[in-house]
Amino acid sequence: MLRLATTSLCLVFFVGCGGLSTHPLVGAAKDEVSRNERVLAVLGTPVEFGSSITGRANETDGIGAMQFEARGPKATGVVVVEGKKLGADWGVTLLELRPAGGGDHLHLTADHEARTGTDTPKFDPAQAAPAGPAAPPPGDIEIVLPAGTPGQ
Repeated sequence: MLRLATTSLCLVFFVGCGGLSTHPLVGAAKDEVSRNERVLAVLGTPVEFGSSITGRANETDGIGAMQFEARGPKATGVVVVEGKKLGADWGVTLLELRPAGGGDHLHLTADHEARTGTDTPKFDPAQAAPAGPAAPPPGDIEIVLPAGTPGQ
């Protein structure tokens, strides 16, 4: 019985981590890091990526932040990518390589934007609002404090 619970826990952990490896922000980050001249000068070529990706991507609030290892023949480092989602599209808001050993961070956000021609997804005022009932506003709220001086 204990063995079954342990197996289930490992399966949930594996499935959860696997979702981040295919996330659009990770794909965009790997693409930029693999071809960025400044990164290639630091890490060397070819650049390989670690399989462990940490962080989170919340589809509800549309905010993601992840990091993973990148390594080449010259050095290793951590790739940090953050992004926002507007509609169905994720856009990179921060991308950097943090070399191991405390070297200067390579800020790659502007490089990515220049190469792809985009930054975060653009707001489209002509797009229809999502269908569904809106939550009613809260009623008047009254806060009643106990008598006396606070902290006594």
